[in-house]
Parts: sequence; C-alpha cells; structure tokens
Amino acid sequence: MGTPPLSPWAVLVLTLVLVGLWAPCVVSRQPNFIVILADDVGWGDLGANWAETKETPHLDQLAAEGTRFVDFHSAASTCSPSRASLLTGRLGLRNGVTHNFAITSLGGLPLNETTLAEVLREAGYSTGAIGKWHLGHHGRHHPNSRGFDFYFGIPYSHDMGCTDTPGYNLPPCPPCPQRGSAARVARKDCYTEVALPLFENVTIVQQPVELGSLARRYMEEAARFIQRASDSRRPFFLYLALAHMHVPLSPPLPPAPGRGIYGASLSEMDVLVGRVKELADSLGKGSTLLWFTGDNGPWAQKCELAGRLGPFVGAWQRQRGGSSAKQTTWEGGHRVPALVYWPGRVPAGRTSHALLSILDIFPTLVALAGAALPPNRHFDGLDVSPVLLGRSDVGHKVLLHPNSGAAGKVGEIEALRLAQYKAFYTTGGAMACDGSTGPAERHQPPLIFNLDRDMQEQEPLDVASREYQAVLPAISRAYTQALQDIAADNVSVADYSQDPAAIPCCNVQHVGCRCHGAHGGFGSSWDPHVEKRTPRLCL
Repeated sequence: MGTPPLSPWAVLVLTLVLVGLWAPCVVSRQPNFIVILADDVGWGDLGANWAETKETPHLDQLAAEGTRFVDFHSAASTCSPSRASLLTGRLGLRNGVTHNFAITSLGGLPLNETTLAEVLREAGYSTGAIGKWHLGHHGRHHPNSRGFDFYFGIPYSHDMGCTDTPGYNLPPCPPCPQRGSAARVARKDCYTEVALPLFENVTIVQQPVELGSLARRYMEEAARFIQRASDSRRPFFLYLALAHMHVPLSPPLPPAPGRGIYGASLSEMDVLVGRVKELADSLGKGSTLLWFTGDNGPWAQKCELAGRLGPFVGAWQRQRGGSSAKQTTWEGGHRVPALVYWPGRVPAGRTSHALLSILDIFPTLVALAGAALPPNRHFDGLDVSPVLLGRSDVGHKVLLHPNSGAAGKVGEIEALRLAQYKAFYTTGGAMACDGSTGPAERHQPPLIFNLDRDMQEQEPLDVASREYQAVLPAISRAYTQALQDIAADNVSVADYSQDPAAIPCCNVQHVGCRCHGAHGGFGSSWDPHVEKRTPRLCL
C-alpha cells in the first residue's frame, strides 16, 4: 500500500516552512515589536479620528483591523522629552530630558537611564532604530550606544541642517552653499551653513541628505532590518521614528488639488505605514505587534504646513492669543493619535477610551517580552497590556503634563489629568500662525475643565460651583503626591552643554561639511564615541 497523498493544507504548510515564511511565527514565543512614531502629527490627521481627513486610507485600515485609542497622550509637547519618555517610561523630571537637544549638544539622554532597546536586547531581541533620534548624537549618546544594534537616520529633525533641495518650511530655507559661494546672511530659523547628515550606524552615508528619497530609504532599511532579524530567528524591536510630519519633506509628486502640500506629505506617510504593515503581516499574522503614535501635536506656527487638531482646539487659550498645539499643555499639544495592531491578540475594530500615554510603551512591551523592568527607579508608564488585549478599558487614574516651552519652567509639572478633569496651574500659548504668543499665567486655585463636556477646553469650571469644589481636593492631593514621588525618586540630569565640535561632519574640508560621495552612496566614518575633537562648524 502506498503512502497516502498529502492534503492541500499540508502541502501549503510544508511549502511555507521550506521558504522560511512560516518559521518566524513558531520559532520564538516572544512577539516582534514595531513602534512607529510620527513627528508633530495632529490627532485629527487620521481619517479614523476626524472625518475631514481623507489622506490616510492605510492608517484607517490599520485602525479597522486593530484598536484605536482616542485618549492617548505624549509625555511632553516637544521632540526630545517625548522621545526620551518613550524609551525610558519616565517623565523628563525623572530622566533628565526636559527640552530639545541641539546640533551642537555634547550630551543627550543621561547614560544612567536604561532604554527600552537595552532591556529588549538583554531579553534576546534584535534592536533597530530608523529615523529621527534627537536624544544626543555625540559620544556615547549615539543610538548604537543606547541599546540599538542598528541605526539608520538623521540624528535630529530634518530641518536642523541645510540640503541641496530644501523641503517645505515657513519661512522657506535656502539650499546648502556650494564650493566658492559667497557668504550669505543667516536666516532666522534656518540652518544655512551646515548640511544635514544621514547616518548608517556611526557612518555618515550622505551629507547633505536628499529629502525627496528619505521616506523610500527608511522603508528599504526597515525591510532589510526585519529580514535580517527574521533570518536570525530572533524576535526584533524596530523603532521607526518618521521624519513626517514636522514640516513636509519634498513630496515626489505635486500636491493634488484641494489637498495642499501637507496633504501630499500626509499621504506619503500613510503609504509608508501601509508598507510596514505589509512587512509585519509577511512574517505571519499574529507574530508582530505594531504600535503607531506621535511625539506631540502639530507645529501651529507653520500655518498651512501644520497638522489638524481635530476638536482639541484649546479655545480658552486661543481667545487670549497664541497656539494651543505643540509646546503647550493644552490637549492639542499632547493628545495624539494611537493605533495598535496585533492580529489574533488585539481586538479588531475596537475604540478604547482608556487614558493612556506614550510612557506606557516601555513597561507594556517589556511585559509582553517576558522581561523585567530596570530596578531602583520609579516609572510613570503602566503595563497596559490588558487594555491592548481588550480585557480592560482602565488606564491611568492620573496623568501629568509637563511644560514644554510655551509657559513656565521647562519640564515642570503644572497641568494634570484626573479622570475626565484637566487642571492647569500654569497656562500659556506657543507661537501661532499669526505670530502671536499667549502670555504665561499662573492659576491658584487651578483652572479645571471637564473634558467630557468640553473637549475644546473653552470654559473652565466656576470656582464657586459644586462640581469644582467636589473635585479640587482630589486634584490637589494627586498633584502633591506626584511631586513628592518625583522628589523621592532616583532622578537623572541631562547635560545640555554645547560645542561646535559636536556637529556631525563627514568632511571638514568642504563647504557645509559636504561629502564627495553624498549622492554616490558612500560616506565617511564619523565616530561618535570620540568625546573631544577639533571644531566641525565647517563654514
């Protein structure tokens, strides 16, 4: 009697194993993690959140196949502090990063802070960071020294250096100087003399960066990293910190009528996220958790080049001048879109109203990886895996919002959330499109808004009302306890000193630090582990 023929299903399984597509799902019980962090993206920049937005079909599909979190917040309203909190699970008053680092910064995220990448690498993960870093690039602050096996990207924002084909900005910035070009008058808010560098690990592979191809290159490097990790049969953690949205890159095609430049750039980001999702699915659905969110709200002073707030307009502040978005503690500054996709684990088509934060990414992924949190420090983030998996819809009882540049001392906690109530001890507006800034105002007793009734933050509760008097003691108690906990913690202090020697420069002999091989695909080694070097202001 002959051997019975294999069933069609058995043939398919055998084929998948032979070509290596099935193996990653079964070799490791630890899930893969992809965290996509958009830059200055508005809550209303997703069609799933705001019906007026039409440019995000892939993100909307991600929401339909995963869970959408509508009360999700960044840990600060500006770049470096928010990113430091994502990678440490701790607020800036604990991890030391309270404001942005510069291209001349000698320091970065304090070295005694343990990053998510370091914890996951110790747990057996391949770790990669692609995109914007902005947590220090000099010495041991480079991503390769902070737990990431692989890094490809720009060490800070993509407008913090000149390029030959500048992206969109307001006001527009000029291209990099060419050899022999006459000295020019510096323009406010533009980096006119030092070219923007692109790194692969510690090597500058392009300077100045070609912005028009940056999204494609990030996608290609993400695919290569995922393939290498899959081939190694190790779980992976990919931190993909996009250049989008900030100010738009150079879109590959002219903007379509009615969408504008920002809409075209938003579409480009959406396509990139869709391709990352395809990559995750190609490993076997259910093997990879994908978490999409933003570092803070839109950069309102960029006018039509800024994102959409949705309903979170900070009306009380707008009436007094200034923006209520990025750099502020109004909802538009820190309430950001958030989607989690993990087929078979995270419920599809669900909307969660749990109060969550970017701070929660660290403890949640550590728990899902079966690893342990670093000892001897307090964390502001929570393990919210029960919320992700649909077993709960309870997040933070209290969430703290630090000052991020619009008003008050940077990093100080002068706004907090308690259930549906939002209290402000200090208010202020960042620079708005019209150039106005709202004055800093102290509030004692605090302004309190009921966000369930007033998500626009238009009318604070009457101090004499029964509702205000009922909630004030709980808010005061939560505020006092939070400050006492931070004061008693093992806190870090970041080095914000600057030196032109810290500027990444692949060729000091060329105007603007230009590399001969910038367009040919090769670059120059720049060792960030060398702490002292000759000045590299390459003028």
